[in-house]
Amino acid sequence: MKARLRKLWESRSPRDRTIIAVLAALVGVALYLALVQSAYRGRAKLGTSVSALRTQALRLDADANELARARAAPAAPAPKSDLRTQVQAQADAAGLASALLRIDARDADQVKVAFGSVAFADWLGWVATLQAQHIRLEASRIEALTTPGLVSVTATLARAKSQ
Repeated sequence: MKARLRKLWESRSPRDRTIIAVLAALVGVALYLALVQSAYRGRAKLGTSVSALRTQALRLDADANELARARAAPAAPAPKSDLRTQVQAQADAAGLASALLRIDARDADQVKVAFGSVAFADWLGWVATLQAQHIRLEASRIEALTTPGLVSVTATLARAKSQ
């Protein structure tokens, strides 16, 4: 194969060889420039990604530091009030008292509540409010009603234990 190419090359006139060499050099330079331009575009695109990732990493570090600080903080003392009264007050404050069918105290640190027809989003917000006050949801049974967004709920709530 080499011999064939050499023979073909030598069969060309010096002028043709010069033209072919110049065209090959131009094609090589054009390919090189295309490669450099593509690499530059990719680098610029990655540069924006890197800055976004750095920002996200800083945010995650701040969140991790906040979480570590929160875990290191001493647990809030459990309120001395009756859990049933506290849950009832939170239901009243959240506007869920009309949907509350029953609230039974199982013991000093545990109550069972039953809601007839309550908006699911309101229920979730109420549970989040209770969790912020160190009252956790131990068990629940949620049934969707025929009206979209409304559910009936039976749940057991307990005062969170100090660690």
